[in-house]
Amino acid sequence: MRVLLDTSYALRGPSGTTVYIDRLSDALRAEGVDVVAAADERRPPPAGGGAGSARNLAHDMWWTQVALPRRARAVRADVLHHPLPALARSAGCPQVVTVHDLAFERLPECFAPAFRRWSSLTHRRAARAADAVVCVSQTTRRDAMARWGVDGARVVVAAHGPGQELDVLRAEGRHFLYVGDDEPRKNLALLLQAHARYRAQAGDGALELVLAGRARTAQEGVRCEPEPDLAALFGAAAALVHPALHEGFGLTALEAMHAGVPVIAARSPGLAETCADAVAYVDPYDAGALAQELARVGGDAQLRAALSARGRERAAAFSWRAAARAHIEAYTLARMPAPGMTTAARAPR
Repeated sequence: MRVLLDTSYALRGPSGTTVYIDRLSDALRAEGVDVVAAADERRPPPAGGGAGSARNLAHDMWWTQVALPRRARAVRADVLHHPLPALARSAGCPQVVTVHDLAFERLPECFAPAFRRWSSLTHRRAARAADAVVCVSQTTRRDAMARWGVDGARVVVAAHGPGQELDVLRAEGRHFLYVGDDEPRKNLALLLQAHARYRAQAGDGALELVLAGRARTAQEGVRCEPEPDLAALFGAAAALVHPALHEGFGLTALEAMHAGVPVIAARSPGLAETCADAVAYVDPYDAGALAQELARVGGDAQLRAALSARGRERAAAFSWRAAARAHIEAYTLARMPAPGMTTAARAPR
């Protein structure tokens, strides 16, 4: 089977979607799939403001509606896979889209109104018209069915594997770790409040908080690592803190569990599905409760050891091999004609 995979998003910098594209490509090839990558290297860089957004939007539409279908026909692809919800009106082959989450609908207050409206419209249309849909969790599948009316018979759930194979040498916990950016739904503001309260209570024995990635702050007791050595940071972490208000999956949490790092996570549906009973949960709206959990986990070596063991056991249930096989199931489903419906009939409206 030959799959044309749109890898354009991987050019935009480190992210969970980038990891997904990279690791899935390798895993599919290992399963014998002929993966042809198509990357939009001509996309203009963000220029800021309405003009920059409009320019990128127009270019993205050209890429999806013209360039990708042309490429799919040229390589005689059996399936065109969009790793984010987008769909060509006519690709000459079945199309599969991946839906990661519906955060912009679950948490509208965390997104700009224009972005929220555009994403809701385009993502819903793509998911409803695709020949098959991949969802990264049962949480996302339920959301897509309930909020967008996606036919559950055309949805395949494909959980991620660990994001990176890190060579982590575990040491005694010296800091709390946050990996990500300051996007509102990631809930970094609450974590900073909680850490400040924790430091006020713990005094000189408080562990610092390390922000790995694009997040920035000048708060005392917090260190920013814009170009992090994740293996070293995971190795020295007392715990990874994942306070997000909503995640479709929670790749960073899985990565930490895989490395034996204890996890403190928000009790939200996607994270709870991925982490099960292997992490310490907190209310993502309660800074005081998170401060108490930082003190409890940071001060109890036996608890950290138990969380580490449970995390490793839970992480062993996930693999990119299983993810690739689930995607192959979606590709096969996409190539099967739906009763009374052709691919053309499911074109976006």
